[in-house]
Amino acid sequence: MADFNIGVVGLPGKWSTETLADAVEARTGYRLIVDMSYVAMDLSGHRLFYREQDLCQLDALIVKKISREYSPHSIDRLELLRAAEAKGVRVFSPALSMLRLIDRLSCTTTLANAGVPMPPTWVTEDPDQAESAVQQFGSAVFKPLFSTKARGMIVVDANDPETDRKQQIGDFQAYNPMMYIQKKMALPGRDLGLVFLGGEYLGAYARVSEGHSWNTTILHGGRYAAAEVDDSWVEIAQRAQALFNMDYTTVDMAETEQGPVVFEVSAFGGFRGAKEGLGINVAERYVDYVLKQLD
Repeated sequence: MADFNIGVVGLPGKWSTETLADAVEARTGYRLIVDMSYVAMDLSGHRLFYREQDLCQLDALIVKKISREYSPHSIDRLELLRAAEAKGVRVFSPALSMLRLIDRLSCTTTLANAGVPMPPTWVTEDPDQAESAVQQFGSAVFKPLFSTKARGMIVVDANDPETDRKQQIGDFQAYNPMMYIQKKMALPGRDLGLVFLGGEYLGAYARVSEGHSWNTTILHGGRYAAAEVDDSWVEIAQRAQALFNMDYTTVDMAETEQGPVVFEVSAFGGFRGAKEGLGINVAERYVDYVLKQLD
């Protein structure tokens, strides 16, 4: 067994967190799952505690999940991990890399500035501009800046009555002052996750719609399946993930009338899609990668 103390930041009892902790324990004999809601940072003493454990004494932390749902509060939790990094603890992926991805607007701006193909997107606080975006797109998906699995997303259609559109936009903005608005693309009933470990492409899996939902997320009845993509898709995804210096991530993509587009690069790439769609135990591969980095 490797002689390293490696903690897993995640949600105790959740499948992906426990699977990763199992893989760490199998290779090191050490097991620690860190629930960030019980972490305290002592700035004057340059320490970071989880209950009685000083996380700055660990060799590494692997971040599987920072919170149950994305929110600005998730950024605060990632900031705490920088205290461990400052004391020499390797955090996988680096806290600043995850910080740039957890906010949808930060991720999108970086991708767009690099010329990565994406769906047409508007971002505004002005309801009139939001209405203009809906008219231009015909049908638009309004997305919270902090969300996963399509939570909080709504579709506004230009053919809806004006009063309904204004009501939908107003209701959305009540909880999302900065509105992120993306053209609703005609998708072939699936989107893809392209998996990367240490910048190396491992393969792709599909999320396939099983019902009448406009999105394919597992939360809304989708399922994972095997997928194959050609080199042009891999090249786009490779460019996208390389912008963020992630140790492990997935790039969400789909085929559209304008060709392949990127929806996002994940701050916390999932394991289940790779397991069920690709037949890969990513947790074990991830731990092997971490140990190699520490050596």
